[in-house]
Amino acid sequence: MTGTRENPFQLIARFVREVISELRKVIWPNRKQMVTYTIVVFIFLFFMVGLIFGLDQVFSRGVLWLYG
Repeated sequence: MTGTRENPFQLIARFVREVISELRKVIWPNRKQMVTYTIVVFIFLFFMVGLIFGLDQVFSRGVLWLYG
């Protein structure tokens, strides 16, 4: 490998500058959007928990019926 190696502190500083630069490009949601997204996530979560619970109950009763 030829060339000079960069100082580790310079690498960290460059990384932090690039992260800050990318964060400035992000379009952050406002409060109303955040509440809406949170409600959607909770509704989806409750639906999936209910679905998995229901399937678990059906399969466990099926296994108990099949094997006694």
